[in-house]
Amino acid sequence: LADSYCETLPIDGPPSFRGQSVKYVYKLTIGCQRVNCPIKLLRVPFRVLVLHGLKDYQFPQDEAVAPSNPFLEEEEGLKKDSRLADLATELLMVATSRRSLHLYNISNTRGKVGTFCIFKTVYKIGEDVIGTFNFSEGDIPCLQFSVSLQTEESIQEEFQRRRGQISTHARHQEACLHTAQSSFSLPIPLSSTPGFTTNIVSLKWRLHFEFVTSGESAGACLVRGSQSEAITWTGVEQMEVDTFSWDLPIKVLPTNPILASYVSQFSSTNSITI
Repeated sequence: LADSYCETLPIDGPPSFRGQSVKYVYKLTIGCQRVNCPIKLLRVPFRVLVLHGLKDYQFPQDEAVAPSNPFLEEEEGLKKDSRLADLATELLMVATSRRSLHLYNISNTRGKVGTFCIFKTVYKIGEDVIGTFNFSEGDIPCLQFSVSLQTEESIQEEFQRRRGQISTHARHQEACLHTAQSSFSLPIPLSSTPGFTTNIVSLKWRLHFEFVTSGESAGACLVRGSQSEAITWTGVEQMEVDTFSWDLPIKVLPTNPILASYVSQFSSTNSITI
């Protein structure tokens, strides 16, 4: 004998999330009992990805008379679910494929360090965040930079017991003295949670930059050797440096659930013996 069970998840509910202060976990509990035997329970965890905005979408009225395959029997509920899945995939592709040049001047109190270029600020989990630096037009030498892909977990005031928690998912660090251009690529893990907001917690994504700059000119960062036959240049032993940081907000959306299931931390096989 075979039986089936169907339940509808709320479209605007919170996604699966394991934060430092808040957790949203979805589980399906199955109970079975034989005569004169104790009840056996099986809890099957599953992951939920939420794409906000689907609730307000209105399907065209002419879809009811659209061409369909007469040889396939499809229930109305399954047909609507299929349309929602196709719509979600289409909205994700449109939102994350838009590219436009974003240029940012990097400067401190002493002058310009360089420029930062990024071609989009909306991504889906599983993508790579790519950016480039141009230090050739800077007045202040940059000795080192680091870029971290972070999430900030903020609790609403009425539930807040401590300040927001920062989590780092990927980091790139590079020494860049006398470097004209540089770049980085940070992958967004498939196991991560896209940004969302509820009445309890808000999860936001950002790029956190840290720059170490010299208090001297670029030429003062080298010392000429005393050998007469050849000219050698070495770095100075001591140098006055300045450090500053910068945060660039980005938006991270869900991805195709099939891709996300590849890195699921839960076993795909569950069984119960009664």
